[in-house]
Amino acid sequence: MIRARIAVLLFAVLVMPGARDALERVMVTHMLVQIPLLAAAGALGAAALPRGLRSRIAAWNRGGVSGALLAMIVSSWWMVPRALDWALAAPLMEAAKFVTLPLLVGAPLALSWSSLGSMGRGFLMANVLPMWAVVGWAYIAAPVRLCNYYLTDQQVTAGIGLVIVSIALGVTLGLLSAAGYSARIGSDSIPAVFAGASSVASTPAATSAVVVTANGTGPNAVAS
Repeated sequence: MIRARIAVLLFAVLVMPGARDALERVMVTHMLVQIPLLAAAGALGAAALPRGLRSRIAAWNRGGVSGALLAMIVSSWWMVPRALDWALAAPLMEAAKFVTLPLLVGAPLALSWSSLGSMGRGFLMANVLPMWAVVGWAYIAAPVRLCNYYLTDQQVTAGIGLVIVSIALGVTLGLLSAAGYSARIGSDSIPAVFAGASSVASTPAATSAVVVTANGTGPNAVAS
């Protein structure tokens, strides 16, 4: 119940207009703070699901594969530049972000994590982390602005952040595994640190979408 209360409190803070405006004003906080925290709220809230519902989900999510795949697909969408623009321009898309990230990214990943097993978790992270780095590099190297709502310098900063996060998580997981903590990482803990992002693109389709340039017809970018 403590995790559920934390999840509700976290979501309530994130949905407040002041918090939304502050986090979405800068691209790096939009991508690497708000989106991961929304997914983390879902991951924490999954612990409060009734036992019967968890059993029905487990029947669909055999081996954790279905939930992990769902989280990867949905999270990849929210790292596409056009999706970020739509979330800022359309209230309906903004509402969809606040619904899908907790329910279709954080919660499924939390419910799948222990079922994946050590090999499945290793395979997942070995594919996700390099993809984050590739997406970050695409943001850094793109010769034009990819998001109409963010200036080029914010885009570069977000890309650097993605690369740093991917490297830091990879090194951390490698050290923990070498120290013999792999079982502890995978058994009982809710992977809030990975839920976000999951918040970043983790499929080749998302990477290809990142390098599509913006058409330049959107509203003026907010100042950094």
